[in-house]
Amino acid sequence: MNAPDKLTPTLPAVPRLSSLSHGGGCGCKIAPGVLAEILKNSSNLPIPPQLLVGIETADDAAVYQLNDEQALIATTDFFMPIVDDPYDFGRIAATNAISDVYAMGGTPIMALGLVGMPINVLPLETIGAILRGGQDVCRDAGIPIAGGHTIDSVEPIYGLVVLGLVHPSRVKKNSGARAGDVLILGKPLGVGILSAALKKDALDAEGYARMIAVTTQLNKPGISLAQMDGVHALTDITGFGLLGHGLELARGAKLRMELKMDSIPLLPGVLELAAQGMVTGASGRNWASYGAEVSLPADISSAQQALLSDPQTSGGLLVSCDPAIAADVLACFHSQGFADARQIGRMLPGSGVEII
Repeated sequence: MNAPDKLTPTLPAVPRLSSLSHGGGCGCKIAPGVLAEILKNSSNLPIPPQLLVGIETADDAAVYQLNDEQALIATTDFFMPIVDDPYDFGRIAATNAISDVYAMGGTPIMALGLVGMPINVLPLETIGAILRGGQDVCRDAGIPIAGGHTIDSVEPIYGLVVLGLVHPSRVKKNSGARAGDVLILGKPLGVGILSAALKKDALDAEGYARMIAVTTQLNKPGISLAQMDGVHALTDITGFGLLGHGLELARGAKLRMELKMDSIPLLPGVLELAAQGMVTGASGRNWASYGAEVSLPADISSAQQALLSDPQTSGGLLVSCDPAIAADVLACFHSQGFADARQIGRMLPGSGVEII
């Protein structure tokens, strides 16, 4: 009797990263209205005088003064996959985390990795590719990943703790805007729309390439912008969308933000995708949290409104500056490869956000 042929064992298929998480990128953020309720009693702790920036205005990072010449910036950011390619996921998460240091006008000095992975579900090679993506971005930023923490979790999670330095007099808060300032946005909107299309297999290779390019572009202009006396406020646009983070800037300065819809840069094709229903659940949650403070024109489309509250993962810097240096701010962006940077509005007396 002939020996039976040996059967080749069937290896389990590697699941798509995005299939393992209930939300991706900065769309994972708790909605701003819910977050405000959670944090409403968290400001009772004593605040040392060296703490230059805390949680008072929902700024991008904490800043602690070390001496007359140095202040330490501390921030952390992590989320679940927004894409299925593990290397790209690592790059996007690291770029997004480092951005908060640039948004305070600082220079990053080192990072710590935050890693939560379903060890029995994902191959070690996949997890290694995620970490390699983060390491490569940190290398581009000129910083080491000097340590970190790992856990075995149900959903894949990756991000960084990032530390940076800035001169105490050059800290750029999100609350420093002045009436008459103009607003300049460094990156185009639409990352959440593209991520929704990707999850529904409706994003072509060109759209994916654009998404990766914009989400892995480090916001390095923040370092140079901090040296400009006419730059009064900085923030980066992430999970709460342009309107949400714009409102934080307006509330902090006790001013009204006026945005010109036609001037806001958009990623190619996102308006059409939004009109087809390619929007994230976070966009609707964002609008529900702060829509009452936003004045919209009567002829705005639902797709345009969705883009205004679209969660941006690793989005652009929003700059509030003196009109006299607007050209210098734009030149700073353009010289560092931010071709879509554009003036989108201004700060006026009042409150809330008005779209014109």
